[in-house]
Amino acid sequence: MTGRRITANLSVTLDGRYHGPGGPADMGAIVAYATTEVARRHLDRIHEGATTAVLGRRNAEGFLGFWPSVAADENADPRDRGYAKWLVDTEKVVFSTTLAEAPWERTRLVNAPAADVITDLKATGSGDILINSSASIIKPLLAANLIDRLYLMTCPEIAGGGPRLFDDGLPPSKWHLSHHETGDQGETAAVYDRIP
Repeated sequence: MTGRRITANLSVTLDGRYHGPGGPADMGAIVAYATTEVARRHLDRIHEGATTAVLGRRNAEGFLGFWPSVAADENADPRDRGYAKWLVDTEKVVFSTTLAEAPWERTRLVNAPAADVITDLKATGSGDILINSSASIIKPLLAANLIDRLYLMTCPEIAGGGPRLFDDGLPPSKWHLSHHETGDQGETAAVYDRIP
């Protein structure tokens, strides 16, 4: 093993939902907090030290429609632009059962169990591996006890429905709060490191 750290980033509501009851596009309770100062500092923090971005197909396609234009925008917030440039330039692994070709440059497609792919990635290369806002990948990695660091943005709203990040049946684990910051609207950015 190379000792690469597996990190994951996700925003959730107070009731633990990563989108609302209306499906993946129901992001109102989260998007409202995406451009606060705390959120932007959190965004700046998540890719620090990461050399690989792991995405599900839906996020890969959605991010492709947004972040490259931010990377090219000299007037964008420097934190947004820094993240965007990192995302465009870094190695990307996209999980998909439907894509025939990679939607980004420096991207490879995989169609295999998340735990197997991440275990293989961890054994090669260097730098953190960031599972980037893709609950479909984060959840099986939590179940396999493979995530070393969680970057969680908690938005002060109750969605009242939709899927939760932390399902029943996960293996017990302990985490250390490494960073915590609360914004003016009550949004909270936290970094948790798993205690071995």
